[in-house]
Amino acid sequence: MSNLYSPHQPPHALTIAGSDSGGGAGIQADLKTFAAFGVYGTSAITAVTAQNTLAVTAVQEIDLDVIAAQIDAVVDDIGVDVVKTGMLSSPGITRLVASKAREHGFERLVVDPVMIAASGARLLQEEAVAMIRTELIPLATVVTPNIPEAEVLAGIEITGRSGMEEAARRIHALGPRYVVVKGGHMEGEENSDDLLFDGTDFRVFSAPRIATTSNHGTGCTFASAVASGLAHGRDIARSVEDAKAYVTAAIASAFPVGGGHGPLNHFHRWWKE
Repeated sequence: MSNLYSPHQPPHALTIAGSDSGGGAGIQADLKTFAAFGVYGTSAITAVTAQNTLAVTAVQEIDLDVIAAQIDAVVDDIGVDVVKTGMLSSPGITRLVASKAREHGFERLVVDPVMIAASGARLLQEEAVAMIRTELIPLATVVTPNIPEAEVLAGIEITGRSGMEEAARRIHALGPRYVVVKGGHMEGEENSDDLLFDGTDFRVFSAPRIATTSNHGTGCTFASAVASGLAHGRDIARSVEDAKAYVTAAIASAFPVGGGHGPLNHFHRWWKE
């Protein structure tokens, strides 16, 4: 994970996702991660959530024309080297984002199919799942589902490595160039293994499992870290490897925040004890 930060002519990344008032996930986690990787971050907010480490208590979706205007404003002036999507909430927002991806020809698109918050709150309407599968995933450079999300997208139950591999195959068949099935939800395993699939071969990225409640925003952070690597021109394997190492260290060095699932330490490389 060397030479991540270069302040000279940093690449630009756009995150299209929801806002987390607790600061641990969503737009806030994405922008922190971009900054940690030396990437200039921009945002298009799809929804505002009232959220802390314990629960999501309210959600207000942003009007479609305002979401579209945010994306256009960033692309037309600042430009994007990579785009990462997170909470899209509804079928209408999902369809809009897919349309904008086609309109602007996003060459590097990282899709984090956010469905459930760490607190258990649903962040994607059931009607939008089909839209994610048919409209957005086929446009993606890489899709980064956790196991529950992969089960929904692939339509199977995952109980072990073979299940993760089959889910990756099924999701890849939807059209993305790469799939990463994250193994953090796999119970009873000593390590947390993530599988990268390119349509032919699998590569495993492994790290020791950390017993912690500081895991809010892990998926957002991982996807944004992968996007950052791609923005810097790194290949997918290097981008996933760096993202895995970054997230593992961010979990291990997390400090207590709130009474529930706390955030990661996104700036662990600078906030030394």
